Amino acid sequence: MSNPYSLAHLTALGLAPPQLIEAASDAGYQYVGLRLNRTTPNEPLYDLLNDPKLMRETKASLANSGLEVWDIEAARMDPPRDHLHYREFLEAGAELGARHILAQLPDPEKNRAIDRFGSLCEMAKPLNLNVSLEFVSWTETPGLADAAHIVREANRPNASILLDTLHFARSCSSLELLRALPPEWFKWVHVCDAPAHHPPDPEGVIYAARCERLVPGEGGIDIKRILACLPDDIVYALEIPNDASVSKIGFHEHARRAIGETRFHLEDDRVSKKFDAARR
Repeated sequence: MSNPYSLAHLTALGLAPPQLIEAASDAGYQYVGLRLNRTTPNEPLYDLLNDPKLMRETKASLANSGLEVWDIEAARMDPPRDHLHYREFLEAGAELGARHILAQLPDPEKNRAIDRFGSLCEMAKPLNLNVSLEFVSWTETPGLADAAHIVREANRPNASILLDTLHFARSCSSLELLRALPPEWFKWVHVCDAPAHHPPDPEGVIYAARCERLVPGEGGIDIKRILACLPDDIVYALEIPNDASVSKIGFHEHARRAIGETRFHLEDDRVSKKFDAARR
């Protein structure tokens, strides 16, 4: 049986939420992830927090398609922004029926980062939202070990880790550690591929992550070994932004190709991948 699939907004960020939901439904996804704020100044803003018309259209699109919102992003708590900055963000997620909040901690003060993450979890709990901490290789929370430390220290029941296969590979995180961590810490995973070689500079790393990701099977990340360490029923959120592909075939066809190629690459040998991973 196939894992559930979600279409991450970054894969087709040029589509407003109602259109993203339509594209995901047409392509065969079960969920979508919605970006409710900007993480870079040049990207589009779909301000569901303050745009009632867009919120109504998005909820109508969800109802018509039968899809659900898997996650909203991003609660990015850097030094100027604490958990209280994201109160309305969480409320909008709850209104949309989201299950997860994507959180990031680009904060050099580790104790403050842990406290803020725990407070965000507390604020999200009455709204039935799980808070998933994403480690991003170029930030102050760069790898799996860093994220695991924060989740362990925060010790909140609705805390989890979001693993992105690109960031896992770029941070040289450990498969052994991944196998050793509690499986309940992992509810979903960002899936993509990328060239095996790392870009030589931070700017290249960031650009590749935001504009040049590949569908599974086209690059050099050992995606199957990573996924084999995660729970069997985990949701695969496809985060595969690729400007060149979108310029050729458009957002809708790119989203369709992403899920088609991912299924082709991952689902033919689901039993053998678990066996091979266990042997290593």
